[in-house]
Amino acid sequence: MLRAWLARAEFERASGSKRDEDHLAAWLHIVARNLAVDARRRDRTVPVGIVPPALLYREADSGTPAADTVLDRLMLVRALRRLSPHHRDVLAHVHLYDRSREETARLLGVPKGTVKSRLHYALAALRTELPAA
Repeated sequence: MLRAWLARAEFERASGSKRDEDHLAAWLHIVARNLAVDARRRDRTVPVGIVPPALLYREADSGTPAADTVLDRLMLVRALRRLSPHHRDVLAHVHLYDRSREETARLLGVPKGTVKSRLHYALAALRTELPAA
């Protein structure tokens, strides 16, 4: 409604002297549709770099319904977005790229204890965000 109110000058120019309810309803419908399209586009974006390409393009498991797979991935991406970049990086190196804590520490330029700490807190945060399977 705020967007419609802010754009009311556009409606008044387009309708001229015809300010009847049909024109207003049609115009509000267009505003609402554009908002829905914008929200859909915004929700479709997936952060790059969280999931390795090999996992993105693997074949789906035969026993898992596609809707469940999509829902699981959506929930995981949302939970990962809530983590700090440092926690997300350590989690990706250790669990997605299957690197050791020592190798992760070397690659990120931090002490091994920092990697262990970040990994612990990242996993704890994910456990609170994601329901138990």
